[in-house]
Amino acid sequence: MLIVRSPLRISLGGGGTDLPSYYRRHGGFLIAGAINKYVYITLHRTFNDELIVKTSKLERVAHAGQVEHPIVREALNLLGMEGRYLEITSLADIPAGTGLGSSGSFTTALLKALHVWRHDLVHPEQLAAQACEIELQRLKEPIGKQDQYIAAFGGLTCFEFLPDDTVKAWPLAMSAERREELEDNLVLFFTGYSRAASSILAEQDDRSRDGDVAMTHHLDYIKELGQRSRRALEDGDLADFGRLMDEHWRHKKQRSARMTNSAIDDCYDHALANGALGGKLVGAGGGGFLLFYASDRPRLLRAMRDKGLNEVRFQFDFQGTTVVTNQ
Repeated sequence: MLIVRSPLRISLGGGGTDLPSYYRRHGGFLIAGAINKYVYITLHRTFNDELIVKTSKLERVAHAGQVEHPIVREALNLLGMEGRYLEITSLADIPAGTGLGSSGSFTTALLKALHVWRHDLVHPEQLAAQACEIELQRLKEPIGKQDQYIAAFGGLTCFEFLPDDTVKAWPLAMSAERREELEDNLVLFFTGYSRAASSILAEQDDRSRDGDVAMTHHLDYIKELGQRSRRALEDGDLADFGRLMDEHWRHKKQRSARMTNSAIDDCYDHALANGALGGKLVGAGGGGFLLFYASDRPRLLRAMRDKGLNEVRFQFDFQGTTVVTNQ
């Protein structure tokens, strides 16, 4: 049995500039942090001449071409595997559609597992690129590259997306002490709302493709905020980073009318009045998780419990997509 895990992620600045419709014209930049909440893929050799796929539904088919799950089908096809005598199972710590990049984590975990099954060596950059090929090119999803790359690399990582489709990645230059302080003061709450990121990102993608001036200016500013957030984090000015999160969120809400709702806005305002310097919805928006930088963590936790929201504790993950067991 082979088990591979891939981390979910939080965005720390510049999110949205990783869409090809934007970065191919203007270049993109963002900071992401992998967290210790995971998508797991298990591969198991069976005694039956069939392929079994267990995700949100059970599939038993003769070969990969008959698989309905699009990512599983395309991953097997990409690697030229029929999948006979194989059982593929997925599990996750956090539900899909909550803004933490589960689709990218699923794809990188699956590809890593299939490579290991074939005794291939695969670098994180290659893994991320293949995951992007499946989701963006083969399946035509209107999404960016952040999720696949941070899942593959892990850590607190800066990514530059260049117009020629290459991606540069390097670790955020923070001391261990400041990194631990950041981890302690970032607080994550589930809003109770799930959503499909592609429906919100499609609007941004269409406007970027059409050369919409307002969207371009918006993403230029988001990219600038990403760079300012990087400088604040690397300078150890975490309070300034918290305030930049608030500026980022207030600007991000202009991207789409579906970005937030009155209940989420009420929770956000309540958090800022009770110990949070800034925050935002993680991911494309519309639901999922609220992430805050807290100046007074105990006060913030009490205030959000009053709103019916409980904290989801996390730590940063520095392993990226990795094998848990292979026996």
